[in-house]
Amino acid sequence: MTKLSLIIPCYNESKNLPLLIDRCKDLFSVEKNVEVIIVDNGSKDNTSEVLDELLIGLSFVQKVKVEHNKGYGHGILSGLKVASGDILSWSHADMQTDICDVLDGLKIFNKESNIEDLFIKGNRKKRPIADNIFTIGMSVFETILLREKMWDINAQPTIFHRSFFAQWHNPPNDFSIDLYAYFMAKKLKLRIKRFPVFFGERAHGVSHWNIDLFSKFQFIKRTLIYSFKLQRRIK
Repeated sequence: MTKLSLIIPCYNESKNLPLLIDRCKDLFSVEKNVEVIIVDNGSKDNTSEVLDELLIGLSFVQKVKVEHNKGYGHGILSGLKVASGDILSWSHADMQTDICDVLDGLKIFNKESNIEDLFIKGNRKKRPIADNIFTIGMSVFETILLREKMWDINAQPTIFHRSFFAQWHNPPNDFSIDLYAYFMAKKLKLRIKRFPVFFGERAHGVSHWNIDLFSKFQFIKRTLIYSFKLQRRIK
């Protein structure tokens, strides 16, 4: 069975870490051929110290420490660079989507004969109405702008073969990395498969971007700027 690497970037997630590590253990109890790479993405709380304590004796989990936060995407890229799996993936540390969802994506890979052209993402269910409206709006905008059908761009987990990652060029360091990966999969004609994931509440802490209308506006602004850059690149 092909080895899976799961990247989980963490920024000030010390309170969520015990639950996260418990789910990592659950993941390993089902699938032994997996490595989990938890990236301390320049946290300013005691994430690093808590993580060191929780990882004692867990050989299938490794920690990558980023000294200064350069964005969500930079954290993911830092993990991908040290990953050893043939199948690469990432998900969030906030537990709004269960990291064990990656097992459903892995099942899809295990059923296919040609896995190098597969790109798999979750499809979030049971989200607040306002968030669904936001997702629909962004999906329609990106579809029109980039001329590729896009939907629920930021859904997790994201799963793909290492050969796809080798074709990336200058990916973004922020949340636009989800858009970049999804769009690249479309342009390279990968077979895109989606599966439902439940989207719940954060167990601890607050979102680092979806805090209020201003933060959501800033997220939209950054995404739009990158979207137009991406459009210019494909031209």
